[in-house]
Amino acid sequence: MADRRETFERVLAPEPGRTALVVVDMQRGFLDPGEAMEVPPAREIVPVIQGLLGVFRARRLPVVFTEFVYSPSAPVLIGSLHPEHQPAAPGAPRGFGLPSSACLEGSASAETVPDLESRPGELVVRKRGYDAFAGTFLDGALRARNVTSLVVTGTMTDICVLATVTAALHREYRVTVVEDGVATLWPEIQRAALDIIGRAYARVAAAKEVADQIASWS
Repeated sequence: MADRRETFERVLAPEPGRTALVVVDMQRGFLDPGEAMEVPPAREIVPVIQGLLGVFRARRLPVVFTEFVYSPSAPVLIGSLHPEHQPAAPGAPRGFGLPSSACLEGSASAETVPDLESRPGELVVRKRGYDAFAGTFLDGALRARNVTSLVVTGTMTDICVLATVTAALHREYRVTVVEDGVATLWPEIQRAALDIIGRAYARVAAAKEVADQIASWS
């Protein structure tokens, strides 16, 4: 694996001035305590993402937020696999496995958490599935900004992060996944997902390494 890592570091290193930060699905439906689809470890990475937002904004580099949004008007298969996204009936119990209005279109649950709120001019990409590129304007918007490299953070590492990273690679983006800036429900799945990503799809690096690298650009 040593040679593979060296190759990934060389080939996938972010390009100065052409790198965007992607914050995947850091929404209230996944971070707020008590939500049916709560991912508690995702709350722990908020300060890491805040730090990277500061670095990218100071350098005037593009920032992208993705949000998974479910709508009954577009009843995609994910809504059947994860009924928590389906609208909860008034007064009905909510929770895992039940219709709970998680990330429902038009609800506060679908919004990015206030601590990571986007700023004017930053891209907010609302999607119907795991992959932030599928059926969205993301690819065109990045290319219009001359972006060739992505630094990816967010939740969940093994689902929406992984799907977005693999889609980015297949669109010829150089991807870095921030190992302490992504989260999922279980430590063993987190380790396995990062191992899979680092073997085939992206460079995996700590937030400090990414921040230091960007800060070094003249």
